[in-house]
Amino acid sequence: MQSRKITDWLPTTRKEAEMRGWDQLDVIIFSGDAYVDHPSFGAAVIGRLLEAEGLRVAIVPQPNWQDDLRDFKKMGRPRLFFGISAGCMDSMVNKYTAAKRFRSEDAYSPNGKHSMRPEYATTVYSNILKELFPDTPVVIGGIEASMRRFTHYDYWQDCLKKSILADSKADVLVYGMGEQPITALTKAMTGLLDTNDGEYITATQAKEIAKEIRQIGYVSSNKDIVFDEDKDKILAPHSECLKSKERQAENFRIIEKESNRKNAKRLIQECDGKLIVVNPPFDTMTTEQLDHSFDLPYTRLPHPKYNGKRIPAYDMIKHSVNIHRGCFGGCAFCTISAHQGKFIVNRSEESILREIEAIAGMDDFKGYLSDLGGPSANMYMMKGKNSDLCAKCSRPSCIQPKVCPNMNIDHSALLKLYKKVDSLPCIKKSFIGSGVRYDMLLHRTGDKQRDEVTDRYTEELIRNHVSGRLKVAPEHTSDAVLRLMRKPSFKQFHDFKRIFDRINSKYSLKQQIIPYFISSHPGSTVESMAELAAETKQLNFHLEQVQDFTPTPMTMATEMYYTGINPETGEKVYVARSMKDKEAQRRFFFWYKPEERKQIIQTLRQLGRNDLIKKLTN
Repeated sequence: MQSRKITDWLPTTRKEAEMRGWDQLDVIIFSGDAYVDHPSFGAAVIGRLLEAEGLRVAIVPQPNWQDDLRDFKKMGRPRLFFGISAGCMDSMVNKYTAAKRFRSEDAYSPNGKHSMRPEYATTVYSNILKELFPDTPVVIGGIEASMRRFTHYDYWQDCLKKSILADSKADVLVYGMGEQPITALTKAMTGLLDTNDGEYITATQAKEIAKEIRQIGYVSSNKDIVFDEDKDKILAPHSECLKSKERQAENFRIIEKESNRKNAKRLIQECDGKLIVVNPPFDTMTTEQLDHSFDLPYTRLPHPKYNGKRIPAYDMIKHSVNIHRGCFGGCAFCTISAHQGKFIVNRSEESILREIEAIAGMDDFKGYLSDLGGPSANMYMMKGKNSDLCAKCSRPSCIQPKVCPNMNIDHSALLKLYKKVDSLPCIKKSFIGSGVRYDMLLHRTGDKQRDEVTDRYTEELIRNHVSGRLKVAPEHTSDAVLRLMRKPSFKQFHDFKRIFDRINSKYSLKQQIIPYFISSHPGSTVESMAELAAETKQLNFHLEQVQDFTPTPMTMATEMYYTGINPETGEKVYVARSMKDKEAQRRFFFWYKPEERKQIIQTLRQLGRNDLIKKLTN
């Protein structure tokens, strides 16, 4: 790999900016993550994108919020705005487990250190900047801001919190994937400066500009808003949500529905006498736009300030390639489709191959791609056959409770891509590390040719792209719980495992299938977890990939957890809330551990399930 100089990265200090000949900056981005100049890290993407627009951009990674705040002052005032992201994860999800204990490490910090970012990082950073620079626009984005844009349940404080716009005092919020709204925002700002021959954009000007831009939220007074019944949807006020779980559940139903429509409405919620206004999203990005984002001149490396330090998340993805964005699975507990959207945006083969060539040039690359995937590995180039039907649809999932007949589940493009990648001289093996939707591989369209392609893909995947262990996510064995999760019946896992075993036998492979499961998801009971343990024991699994459900802001499952209501149907849902109940469910993952056996037997006796005692102890 070519030798690098410090100016190959976006500046993180005033000295680095001066080395580029910059005496003033247009945009300064504060990030809760370490600065890794790679397309999987949001701050780098937005920074590089704005750089390509001709702007002077700096990134201040993981600023110290506990000292004299010099990190927030050192770069001065930007001409356009301060940008803030808590990082690639919500800062509370990043820090705590479902048991509200510290995670073993912060994957996005040097050496995995926990102390590098505050809790509720977006709000902390924003309040500091508004105190120091009250008239400079603050624009918040990233998954923490995106998923907290309206009244939302916060698991760690066990309460409903206001929109992050209210608590952070930020001027503008960008939700979802930010390339289009942030580009539109900066173009409007620079245009205003050019027209008025001004030196800085003010917070007031930023709020006025934001009103006209899609995929952006802001705070307004009642008198500033002209309501249009055809274009606006009014949510229950924050004060009513505090009093009524039914109103909160209904709010979420509306938000999710509008988030999954092609022609969404503007959403408005009253909070503390003002209005939280969230404009509808941009149209789905084009392949050309997504290619542009991935083709920006990233070094693909952590900033030199981290030399000698490990950034765990970077180690995981540095030899992987993301081939698309979006997910039409619509899992109730997942933030990916809620943040990225259900409509798939594909990269071109040319852009993907260019990235692989860049990876091949890395000093530590040995010819093995760790992943060639996306939010779901096998959704590349898939979309509705009739786009007019998609434009009328607001289903959160295109494949659950059954595959939409308008969805073109064609794996041909993936087969073609795998073949091209594997034919590259620099590639010894390309693995699929992303989750695979096996329900799509089992689905029969009735089109013999199409179904044969799906079968060929399944065989190609299992034969040539599994790194010894194929990870899939059935999540539970109870059909009642799986329906709430928006996941297929566990019968389909049995069907897929038979195919997996047959292909392994056919090619004399010794590969394993590794299922992921979740305990304490809304709807899950101790008894259903005991049945899960018995069924997976029968399949000879000693479960490894397991987790307790963590309620993360603004997902369907989290709304069920807080309200005890299924927002789609209004029906009551059982929820395991106490740590005792959650631990009782989680214990059944480990039925094979001697130290858990006594408690498991006692629980099953209380349930009157002696049949399960026999199954788990024999």
